[in-house]
Amino acid sequence: MKRIQKLALALLVMISLTMGAYAQDKDDTWAPREKMEQVTVRGTITAIDAETREITIMDQDGGLATVTAGEEVERFNEMAVNDIIEFDYYTYIKAEFREPTAEELAEPVQVVAEAGKATKDAAPAGAVGAVVKAVVTIEALNRPNMIATVSGPGGNYVTIPMEDAEFMTKLHIGQVFILTYAEAMAVSLEKVKVAE
Repeated sequence: MKRIQKLALALLVMISLTMGAYAQDKDDTWAPREKMEQVTVRGTITAIDAETREITIMDQDGGLATVTAGEEVERFNEMAVNDIIEFDYYTYIKAEFREPTAEELAEPVQVVAEAGKATKDAAPAGAVGAVVKAVVTIEALNRPNMIATVSGPGGNYVTIPMEDAEFMTKLHIGQVFILTYAEAMAVSLEKVKVAE
């Protein structure tokens, strides 16, 4: 009888541990979220890298974005820090809220699709250029304005508009996850106000 009780107790402990592990996995794993759109933004230039044609802009809500000015953007060399500009760019984002694998940590940035190698009708590469998969960290959560700002391994920032207020409460600053994104490619860029 004691042997049966011990066996039953061991079985009960095993079942509860298995169920606990399953519940933990279910709670910590969220379905990936994916979105592609063309965006028009007005903001202030905070940094320019003339060599890579990257511009970091702060929008009206304080969100930061680093975009690359495509070759079709004329008069790039006339842009200056503190200029207020308006620009159009495409975005593609897929967020996987999971721990990075050992391979992803060893190589935190991977080019998934290169600009120019995809056909024009292939979304998103045809519209946005290089698609990159990176290990990113949440740097800021602005719940009133429903935006999250993340930083990548290269120190670039991207501000992500959020659509689900309840989901946003599950995120926290310092959280690491996998972000597949199109390198933001500005297709037009126009000065609204020159830096003073």
